[in-house]
Amino acid sequence: MNVLSMPQVGVWSAGPLGTIADVPGVTVGHCTLADGPIQTGVTVVRAHRDDPYRHKVPAATSVINGFGKSIGLVQVEELGVLETPIALTNTFGVAAVAQAQIRAAIASNPQIGRDWSTVNPLVFECNDGYLNDIQALAVEDKHYVAAFDAAASGFQRGSVGAGRGMSSFDLKGGIGSASRVVNVAGKDFTVGALVLANFGRLPMLTIDGVPLGRELHRRKQSATTATATKPEQGSIIMIVATDAPLDSRQLKRLSMRAAAGLARTGSVYGHGSGDIALAFSTAWTVPHEGDFVATPPLLSDARLDPLFHACAQSVEQAIIDALWSSTSVTGRDAHTRLSLLEAAPDLEQLLKRHTA
Repeated sequence: MNVLSMPQVGVWSAGPLGTIADVPGVTVGHCTLADGPIQTGVTVVRAHRDDPYRHKVPAATSVINGFGKSIGLVQVEELGVLETPIALTNTFGVAAVAQAQIRAAIASNPQIGRDWSTVNPLVFECNDGYLNDIQALAVEDKHYVAAFDAAASGFQRGSVGAGRGMSSFDLKGGIGSASRVVNVAGKDFTVGALVLANFGRLPMLTIDGVPLGRELHRRKQSATTATATKPEQGSIIMIVATDAPLDSRQLKRLSMRAAAGLARTGSVYGHGSGDIALAFSTAWTVPHEGDFVATPPLLSDARLDPLFHACAQSVEQAIIDALWSSTSVTGRDAHTRLSLLEAAPDLEQLLKRHTA
């Protein structure tokens, strides 16, 4: 546990766990591969209380910048539901994880692909090739299964699971999570976010409005005589969950607000960055079989603003959490990414200087 307290952004309060697992029914699991040049893994977000294929949850995606190789987004966009857990891994691990999802769905429902339609695996990715030997194709079916089985409401963040080999702002990135609780129409609802942060260049880094990256970049320039900054590359996957009763169209609107939280940390969604958000609700389910779908009373669009604010704040907080929670990692060809707290041992003084 880091001694230095992480800044809390925005005005809304976090849930008791301060993670996406504050949304009822949501759990997260990791499988981490950390062996010399292999620095990668799988993270699974379980969004369903019951069988994912038989009891789908409403969902929607927003592609902010589409430099990515995810699988399953087209059907989510068209049908507005999730019928598998959400998986995160490295770019070259997508196929193996998708196959593992298909096998798991068939094992639970042998009718899939025969009497019933096929299943839509959903796998997001970021390129961890700086730290991880991505050409080794180290991610296998069993790693998805392990992450799925490990899912719980209490889970690690930082350099774990899919976040093991990720870089962010030229520092160690990875898994981050946060939550916010808002009152809408007299009822409390939770919005939670989980990010796989693998984006940004150091001079861009902004924490709670403080341009921290500029100072760290100046120090780096002095130490290395570097004069140029490479363009923003990498990716970020932003998963947003809520227990508010929303349909897929409203969830599409919610997912787009993840971009506001991302921008607050300094991103401009560069050409080579894959920035994708997915939002889902646990408030109701869509049965696979049946002629009609029973929906609860949905929130009016005019009442969505607090949820939009909570989404932006949760994503911003989750990105900070990824940096705060990560530990330094050395991987392929002795490449190293330092954690934020190791790269800036005087971080507390830097933040105070700008907020005094």
